[in-house]
Amino acid sequence: MSIQSSIEEKLQAFEPAFLQVENESHRHAVPPNSETHFKVTLVSDRFEGLMPVKRHQQLYALLADELSGPVHALALHLYTLQEWEASGQARPDSPDCRGGGR
Repeated sequence: MSIQSSIEEKLQAFEPAFLQVENESHRHAVPPNSETHFKVTLVSDRFEGLMPVKRHQQLYALLADELSGPVHALALHLYTLQEWEASGQARPDSPDCRGGGR
């Protein structure tokens, strides 16, 4: 199973209204077909009443195996359904990698 598939499967525990896991490794100075840099957009009512740091901590705990090994970077965009709708269903773009052109 790919790392991306493993992340997607584990995040189902949050009963997402919306989930997008993007492998952004190709934008960084890593070998082709790497799975080291990910961006997660997750919308779940389970985040209701939680500050952003608590939301992040929950995902870090769930993805501890991936973060202790193959995953080098994980951008998290975590919303309640109400926050997601208020944002226009948009999350920030990832910045370009400063070493990605090597």
